[in-house]
Amino acid sequence: MYICICNAIRETDLRAAALTSGGDAEATYATLGKRPNCGQCLGEAGKIIDQERALFSCEKVAI
Repeated sequence: MYICICNAIRETDLRAAALTSGGDAEATYATLGKRPNCGQCLGEAGKIIDQERALFSCEKVAI
């Protein structure tokens, strides 16, 4: 599923980038070589990034 239509950022790409970036949605977009255009995706992108980082953190603790 596309999260950012303006930049053609897919959810899978965003989730992978969330683990390499320590910042917010804009910083995570930057790791993909993109930057927000209209900004309508930033709220949903932020939720996905937070979710992915939390999931990774839980997996790390469970090991």
